Amino acid sequence: MKVKTILVSQPEPKVENSPYFDLQEKQRVKIDFRPFIHVEGVPAKEIRHEKIDLNSYTAIILTSRNAVDHFFRVAEEMRFKVPDAMKYFCQSEAVAYYLQKYVVYRKRKIYVGKRTFSELAPLIKKYKDESFLLPSTDKLKPEVPKILNELGVNWKQSTFYKTVISDLSDLEDVFYDVLVFFSPSGIESLFHNFPDFKQNETRIAVFGNTTIKAVESKGLRVDISAPTPETPSMTMALDKYIELANKK
Repeated sequence: MKVKTILVSQPEPKVENSPYFDLQEKQRVKIDFRPFIHVEGVPAKEIRHEKIDLNSYTAIILTSRNAVDHFFRVAEEMRFKVPDAMKYFCQSEAVAYYLQKYVVYRKRKIYVGKRTFSELAPLIKKYKDESFLLPSTDKLKPEVPKILNELGVNWKQSTFYKTVISDLSDLEDVFYDVLVFFSPSGIESLFHNFPDFKQNETRIAVFGNTTIKAVESKGLRVDISAPTPETPSMTMALDKYIELANKK
């Protein structure tokens, strides 16, 4: 069956040169964007109840851009002036780059991992005398606390923001040829909003092994998957699939 419509379960890209827009033009398909999940900040009052005193920490571990936003939001709500001497351990370059929204980069002590949390671990280990705070989501990957405990560092986790299921009720009678998912939370949202969802002829595109498992655990069929050596990005995987499907 041909592909004419695609729903991507993420916010619409803000950049004009997004590969999704190129794909839409090249393959003459309609691509809509709709976040199936969204992030909500935890109020500083709730964080105080966890006995989190920002004065007690000399280093912050940041695993995502959301973590950056919500750390500085909570600091502001608590009227805490983040000291210039604070050390920042960022999981990736993208997170470190985003930190510039809040601090003067060249004047701060910023340590950057390559991509995964395990790649950041050796840098944290070098500074094991610091007192680390990990502001995170309520859906923290289990490997993160496991690695920090193995390092034997002084650290504390606190939930600064939560992943919340979005209301998709307006999509009840809307059908797409392809649904695109990037996390198990997206699949959870699909079934929360539409408990009787039947895949039928709908193709499901999935990014990452954990998301594939979430799809299959619901008895659904994965039609398009990324990353693979041949298609490292979702747009490349979609492009390849549409090329074949629309030729028929």
